[in-house]
Parts: sequence; structure tokens; C-alpha cells
Amino acid sequence: MRFRKVLALAAAMLAMSAVVPSATADQRPPKSPKPTIVLVHGAFAESASWNGVVERLKRKGYPVVAVANPLRSLSGDAAYVRKVLGTINGPVVIAGHSYGGMVLSNAATGNPNVKGLVYIASFAPESGESTFDLANKYPGNVLGEALDKIDLGDGDHDLVIQQDKFRSYFAADVDRETAELAAATQRPVREAALAEASGEPAWHDVPSWFLLTGKDRTIPLQAQKFMAERAKARGVVELPRASHAVAVSEPGAVTDLIIRAAR
Repeated sequence: MRFRKVLALAAAMLAMSAVVPSATADQRPPKSPKPTIVLVHGAFAESASWNGVVERLKRKGYPVVAVANPLRSLSGDAAYVRKVLGTINGPVVIAGHSYGGMVLSNAATGNPNVKGLVYIASFAPESGESTFDLANKYPGNVLGEALDKIDLGDGDHDLVIQQDKFRSYFAADVDRETAELAAATQRPVREAALAEASGEPAWHDVPSWFLLTGKDRTIPLQAQKFMAERAKARGVVELPRASHAVAVSEPGAVTDLIIRAAR
């Protein structure tokens, strides 16, 4: 009789364990969604310049948007990127290269979804500063020697890098075939965009990270360090041998810093 009672009790306990969920499983907090990474290219580049970074981010499970930066005016470009940000639900980390840093600094201002700013060989302006101001703040910017102007007929010009000088002035550590392709597909920037003053930048309120390029002929290393220090960057990575086109030549290092910010 006792044996039958033991069997019945065991069967009842087994049935309860099958229907009652584990307390540990119930108490496990849901995973937070990974932030969307928004990438903003700079002058003389296009969204495809981020391809190596996009591939690596997506392999890590991050949603990515590589914005087509218009390169027409700082205020207009920032307004466009601001509209792109408005279509994204949830947290965002935004990274910019070169002039793209000017744009993201203005586009992200006041957006509570933007949790981090990542400046990749980039400009991080203070209010009232232009791209030209920061590029020429310290010695070492020689890109002007390689530029051609296209008259737009309204008193302004588009600027392009002469193709035969593109690699040495802009992408010295990129393989020749890739650099020649980038030179042929480069997007011109309107000169007025580089002269336009920044508004109040987002880095006053949003944490920032900086990747610095030691062999940069567009933004001197001293200028990059100045901007990172001024922004009180959470993290700074310096690549002493990298050129300005670091997102192409060192996509792994760029991705690592973006993920560091995203975490």
C-alpha cells in the first residue's frame, strides 16, 4: 500500500514539473535590442566607403543604415540625416567620417534616441566653427593642393580630388585598385558646405568616441586630438599609420570602436 502511495506522489510531482514554468526562466530579464548603427560618409566619398564596416557590424547582429550624405550644405545635410534618424525606432549609435562628423554633430542634437557618437578621422565642431576652420587650425592639411573646382554658375563651386592624386592625398594605405575605384566614384562636395558654421553640437550632451589617424593629410592628427579632448571623449583609439580613408583601409578597427560605443 505504501509503495502505491509513493508511486502516486512521484507521478503527481512529475506532472506539476511539466506544467509549472521554471522560476529562473520567468525571472530572466529580456534581452535589450541592439542599437541601430547609422553611418555618415564625408566629402569625396559615398555610402559604399562603409562596406567593410557594414559587413562586420551585420555579422555581429547590428542593424545598419549607411546614409547617402547629400554634401550640399551643412544645415541641409544635417536636416536630411535628422529625418533619417526620425525613421528609426529604438536606440541609435551614429558614426561619421570626415565631414560626416560635422553633419552628425548637428543632426543628432536633441534626439533622445541617439546614445553615442563615433568620430572616425572626423570633425567634431563647436558652435560657430566650420570644416575649413578645423581643417586649417593646425599645420598638416594639404588636401587643397589636390582639389579641382567645378563652377556651379551661382557663385559657388563643387570640389573634387584630382584622380591621379586621390590615393596619395586621401587614401595612402588603401590598395591601388580600390583607391582608383574610389577616386572614380567620389562624390563632390559643395564648397559652401565646408565654409558653413556649425550649430550647437550633440557632443555636449551625448557620449563620444574618436578614432584618430596618424598619417592623415586632410585632418591633421593634432586637430583630431584637440577635438577629442575638447569633447571629453569616452574612448580614443589612435592608428599611427592610418590615412584619412581609414574606414576602407582599417574596417576592423573602425567596427571595433563602433561596437565599443554601442555596448
